[in-house]
Amino acid sequence: MSSPFIAFQHLAPQHALSRLAGLLAESTSPWLRDALIRRFVAAFDVDLSEAARGIGEFASFNDFFTRELKPGARPLADSDAFILSPADGAISQLGPITGGRIVQAKGRDYSVAEILGGEVNEAARFEGGRFMTIYLSPRDYHRVHMPAAGRLATSAYLPGDLFSVNQETAENVERLFARNERLACLFDGPDGRFASIMVGAMIVAGIDTVWPNTFRTHARAAVREDHSAAARDFAAGDEMGRFYLGSTVVLLFEPGRVEWLEGLKAGDPLRMGQAIGKRLSA
Repeated sequence: MSSPFIAFQHLAPQHALSRLAGLLAESTSPWLRDALIRRFVAAFDVDLSEAARGIGEFASFNDFFTRELKPGARPLADSDAFILSPADGAISQLGPITGGRIVQAKGRDYSVAEILGGEVNEAARFEGGRFMTIYLSPRDYHRVHMPAAGRLATSAYLPGDLFSVNQETAENVERLFARNERLACLFDGPDGRFASIMVGAMIVAGIDTVWPNTFRTHARAAVREDHSAAARDFAAGDEMGRFYLGSTVVLLFEPGRVEWLEGLKAGDPLRMGQAIGKRLSA
C-alpha cells in the first residue's frame, strides 16, 4: 500500500503547484524574497559560508537557489584520469546498463530508451555501459556541471509528470525518472558518447542551460534540438545547466569507457568535481 505522501503526489496538480512555486521564487519583492530565503536556509540547514553572496544580495529566491559558490569551493579532481561528479548530492543508484534497463530502486527499473525520449538507436549505444543517478536535496548547490569533456550533440526537452525524486518516491513510483519532465543532453568527447539527463520534480520551477535553448519547462510538447553545427564544447567541470528547486541527474556512458570507483554505493554523498569514476580511455 502506498504512503499518504505517494498518494498525494498522484492526486496533486503537480504542474500547477510548480508554476505557483515558480512565481513566488521569481519575486523580487525584498520582504517576500528575503523571508523565503531565510526560512529555506533555516529549514534545510543550508551552508551559506560557501556562497559568493549573502542574504540580501540575491535578486530573487531563484537567484539564491542557483547561487554561485566562492572560487575554490569545489576543487576539481584530475579529469585526465577521472570522471567528475556533475553536482552536489547523493548517489541514488549506480551500476551497469543491462538489457537496455537502468535500476531505479530495489525491484524497480526503467529503460534507457524511455529516459532518452524513445531514442532506441541512441539507447542501444549504452548497452553494457554504466549509469549513475545523483539526487540533489534542497540544501545542495544546484548548478550542474560536466562529468567529462565533450561537445554537445543533441538535447531533448521531454514533458512529463513532476513526482518528487527522493528515495521514498523512487521505491514506490514505477519508471519515476523516465516519466518525469526532463532534459536529456548527449555529448561526444574523448570518453565516447555520454548523456547527462536533468530530471525535474515536484515544485521544480524550471530547468535551464548555459547555452541558448528554445524549450519551456512545464510545456506539453517535446523539443528536440540538434547542436552539431554549433560547436558547443565543454571541459570537464564546466557548468552546463541548473535547476530552479531540487531534482536529479542521470549519467550514462558507453561500454568500455568508465568504471565507477570501487567502494561507491547508493546513499554516498557527493560534491561537484570529486572523482566518481576511472576513465578507461585515459
